[in-house]
Amino acid sequence: MNRSLLRFGSVVVFFGLLAGTLQAQTAPPPAQNWPAPQEGDYVVRDFHFQSGETLPEVRMHYYTLGKPVKDASGRTTNAVLILHGTGGSGDGFFRPIFAGVLFGPGQLLDATKYFVILPDNVGHGKSSKPSDGLHAHFPQYEYADMIALQHELVEKGLGVNHLRLILGTSMGCMHSWMWGETYPDSMDALMPLACLPVPVAGRNRVWRKMVIDGIRQDPEWKNGDYTTEPRAGLQIAADFLIIAGSAPLHMQEDLPTREAAEKFLDASMKRITSGMDANDFLYAVNASRNYDPSPKLETIRAQVMFINSADDFINPPELGVAEREIKRVKNGRFLLLPASEQTHGHGTHTWAAVWQQHLKELLDRSGK
Repeated sequence: MNRSLLRFGSVVVFFGLLAGTLQAQTAPPPAQNWPAPQEGDYVVRDFHFQSGETLPEVRMHYYTLGKPVKDASGRTTNAVLILHGTGGSGDGFFRPIFAGVLFGPGQLLDATKYFVILPDNVGHGKSSKPSDGLHAHFPQYEYADMIALQHELVEKGLGVNHLRLILGTSMGCMHSWMWGETYPDSMDALMPLACLPVPVAGRNRVWRKMVIDGIRQDPEWKNGDYTTEPRAGLQIAADFLIIAGSAPLHMQEDLPTREAAEKFLDASMKRITSGMDANDFLYAVNASRNYDPSPKLETIRAQVMFINSADDFINPPELGVAEREIKRVKNGRFLLLPASEQTHGHGTHTWAAVWQQHLKELLDRSGK
C-alpha cells in the first residue's frame, strides 16, 4: 500500500470509515502491548429522545479494558471514558497510534491500572442504529440523547459513579463539553480533542447540510427505505469526508502529481463507500444540529485540557473561537498544535504521540 493511503486511513478515523480496511492492508503492525478488550451490551429500557420519540429498548455496545477500583467510600477512582467521533465506534481506538501509545504497561492510561470504557454511541457500531431495521423511522437522536445514554451505560450498566478522565475526539470532543456541564461532579478531568465549544454553524454546518441533502435528494434513497445503498448520495458524503479529514501538508507531499491524486481519490472513494450505510451516516452527521455548550461553560468544574491542530478543516484556527471561549472555563487550558509533519489534520486527535505529554500534564494537574 502506498504511503498516502496509509496516512489517509489514519486521518479519516474521525469518521471511523477507513481505519479497519486500511490497517488490514498495511504491513504487520507492531506487537500489541495492550490487553484484549472485553465486549458487552447494556440495554436501556423505554428511552425517551429529545425529539419526543421513544424506543422500548436501546442497545449500548461497549468495550472495556482493566477493572474498576473503588475507594473506602465506594467512589470509583480509576475509570476513563473515551468517546469516538462521527461514524466511528469504540474499537476504532484499538490501533497502534492510539492504544499502542496509551494503554500498554507503564503508559499514561495503563490498562492494568485504569478501567477504560469505550462505548459505541447510539447510531454507531454495534449499538442500536437506523440500519438495524427501522431505517429512517429510527428516532432522530441528537447529542443530548447520546450523552444521556453514555451516562446510563457508565453509571447503571457498569456501576461507575465517578470518572477520572473523559477524553473525546471530534464528536466525542463535543460530548465531553456536554458531560462537563450536564454532570459537573462526575469527573476529575476533561480532554476535548478537535472541536469547538460553540454551535455547529458557519462552514461546519454548511458542509454537513450538503452531505445530508446529497443523501436525501438522491432518488435511490427512497425516503430512507432503500434496499440498495444510494450511490450518488454516498459519493457526495465521501467527497466531503475526504476533504474534511485531509491534512494539506501530507496530501501535497504524498500526492505530488495529478495521476497520484486521482488514484488516491478513486481508492479512497471505494473504501469509504463500501463501509457506509446512508441512513446511519445521515443521522450521525445531523445529530450535532442542536449542539451548543457555550452558554454554560462557566459551570464546568473539572480540569480541562483542550487541544486542536492548526491544519484542521473542521475547526479552522483563524476563527479564534477556542482561544476566546476557554477563558470562560475556570480550570481550562487550550493548546493549538502547529501544522507539521507530526499533525494529521482533523485526525490528529487519534495520534496520541502528538499530544500525550499534554495528557500527562492534565492527569498530574487533576490528581487527587
